[in-house]
Amino acid sequence: MFQTFEVSSTPQQGPDRLAALRAELVRLGVDGFLVPRADVHQGEYVAPRDARLEWLTGFSGSAGFCAVLPDVAGVFIDGRYRVQVQQQVADVFTPVHWPETSLADWLKDHLPLGGTVGFDPWLHTVSEINTLTKALHQTQIKLTPIENAVDTVWIDQPAPPAAPFTVHPIEFAGEDHAAKRKRIGADLQADHAILTLPDSIAWLLNIRGTDIERNPVPHALAILNRTGAVTLFARDDQAADVMDHLGSEVKVHPWDTFSETVQSLDGSVALDPKSCPTAIADLIPQDKQQHATDPCSLPKACKNDTEIAGARAAHMRDAVAMVNFLAWLDTQAPTGQLTEIDVVTQLESFRRQTNALRDISFETISGSGPNGAIVHYRVDENTNRLVNPGELLLVDSGGQYVDGTTDITRTISIGAPTDAHKTCYTQVLRGMIAVSQARFPKGVGGQHLDVLARTPLWQAGRDYDHGTGHGVGSYLSVHEGPQGISRRSHVALQPGMILSNEPGYYREGAFGIRIENLIVVIPAPDLPGADDREMFAFETLTYVPFDRRLIKVGDLTGAERDWIDRYHADILTLLSESISGAAHDWLTTACAPL
Repeated sequence: MFQTFEVSSTPQQGPDRLAALRAELVRLGVDGFLVPRADVHQGEYVAPRDARLEWLTGFSGSAGFCAVLPDVAGVFIDGRYRVQVQQQVADVFTPVHWPETSLADWLKDHLPLGGTVGFDPWLHTVSEINTLTKALHQTQIKLTPIENAVDTVWIDQPAPPAAPFTVHPIEFAGEDHAAKRKRIGADLQADHAILTLPDSIAWLLNIRGTDIERNPVPHALAILNRTGAVTLFARDDQAADVMDHLGSEVKVHPWDTFSETVQSLDGSVALDPKSCPTAIADLIPQDKQQHATDPCSLPKACKNDTEIAGARAAHMRDAVAMVNFLAWLDTQAPTGQLTEIDVVTQLESFRRQTNALRDISFETISGSGPNGAIVHYRVDENTNRLVNPGELLLVDSGGQYVDGTTDITRTISIGAPTDAHKTCYTQVLRGMIAVSQARFPKGVGGQHLDVLARTPLWQAGRDYDHGTGHGVGSYLSVHEGPQGISRRSHVALQPGMILSNEPGYYREGAFGIRIENLIVVIPAPDLPGADDREMFAFETLTYVPFDRRLIKVGDLTGAERDWIDRYHADILTLLSESISGAAHDWLTTACAPL
C-alpha cells in the first residue's frame, strides 16, 4: 500500500514561508533561489518530501517552478494551470505565463543590476542549467549551486520514500530482464550509462515500487554497463524482496554510495542531459562524459506483444467499470444531490469491484460546471461543488492494473445540454476521431498529427492550451515519454507506442470539455494501389461510449458518423457479456446508431 501524506499548504501560510526562505537566502549570501517541481529523478510526480513547490507556494500542479527574489516571487505555470494557480497561491506570489515568458528574460527584468541566483544541483538537469546559463551569458546575473534552502526552513519535511521493491512477472513484462539488460547494454556507445528515471529502471529490471503515489515505480538510481551488468542504488532494504529475481549480474548498493561509485567509474560514461541532475554530471570529468538519450526510454515506449495484449485486457476490464459508473451517474446526477467527491468515490469503487485494481493511475479529475474548465482540476473539500443539472461534468480518470495502465476522459451532460455545449463537444469529438483514423508514414512524429485534433476547433476560432496526447506506460507511469502528440513532440511514432488522444475545449467560468481514448501505434493495413512505403495507424484501446446527448449529428461528416456508429457497435459486442441489469440497458441505448 502507498503511504500517503498531505503537504500542508494554504494561501494563508504562503507569506510566512516565503519570508523564512528569504531570510535563509540572506544567510546563504544569494539574491534568489529556484524552486522547481522536481526531484532527483525528474519525474512528473514527486513524493511528499520533494513537494517543495507546493509547500512554499500552495500550487499543486504537475508542472511549474518558482523563482524567489528579494522583492518578487514568480510562479511559472503553463496554460493548463492559469486558473488553478490563481486559486491556490497567496498574493505574495506572482503568476508568470510560461513558456511565453522565459525564466531568463524574467530574471533580466527583475535583477537588472545583476545578482546571484542559487539552485539545488540535484533538482535541475544538465540541459536546464546549460540553457539558462547561456541565456544569461551577457548579463551580470550568476547561477550558483547551493544547498537546498527550502529544506532548511521546512521543519516538518517528510522523510524520503523507501518502500520495498516488487517483481514484475515475466507473464506481464514479456521479456526477461537479463535479455533487456544485454540488449540495451550492447547498444551503448559508452562504457557505462547513468539511469536516473524510475520508470526506466523499473522497466529494465522488471521491478515495480510504491515510492510515488499512483505510479508503481521505485525510487532508485542505477548504472548500466555495456556488458548488461547493473549496479542498483536503493535506500535501506528496499531491494530485499527482489534479490533472487535480480540475480548475480545486478549488484545492489546503498543509496549514499552512488556519488562515490560514479566518481570511481573507469571509461566513458553516458548521461541524458534532459533528465540527469547537474550534480551527477559534476562527478564525471568532461573528457569521460557522453551526452545521450536515456537508453531505456525508446525501447520502453515500444511495447512488446505481451504488453500490448495486457493493455487490451486492462482496458476491457476498465471499460466495464466505466460503463457501470456512467449508468449509475445517469440515474443519480439529475437529482442534483451528487457532489464532485461523490463522483470520484463511486468511480473508484466500480474500479475496485474488478478485483484487479492495484491503484488509480492519478488523482481523478471530477470537474462540474466551471471547475471543468480547470484543466488539471483536483477536487478537495474546499472546492467540492454539486453536480448540477444543466451543467457539464468532466471526468478524467484511470487505473493501474498489473497488466496495463488506463487513462480515459469522458464529458457528460447532466440533464439537457445547451447548444453551446453540443457545438463545442462535437468539435472536440471530431478532432479526436481525426487522430483515431490517422494513417501516416514512418518517421512522422506527434507534432505532425497534433493539427488533426485541433482543426475543427481552429475553424471555429477555438483552441486548447495542452498537448493532444502523451505516452502511457505498461503498469508504469500514466505519463510516459518520449512519444507524444503535440507541437513540441518530435519523436517519430513507432509500432507499440501507446498514447492518449485527448483534445479539449475550456471556457473559463463556464465549462470544460475533454474526450480521451488511449491508442496504440500499429502497422497500417494494406490498401489497394498503395506504394510500398511503410505506413502506420492507430488501434483504439479504450471502449466506452460517448455522450450522445452532446453530439450534434448535423455537424458531423458521413465518415465521422460512421466511425462513431462502428465504435459504439464494437463496444456493445465487446462488453455486453460483462455488463448486466440496468447498466446493460443503459449501454444498449448509449451505443445505438446515431
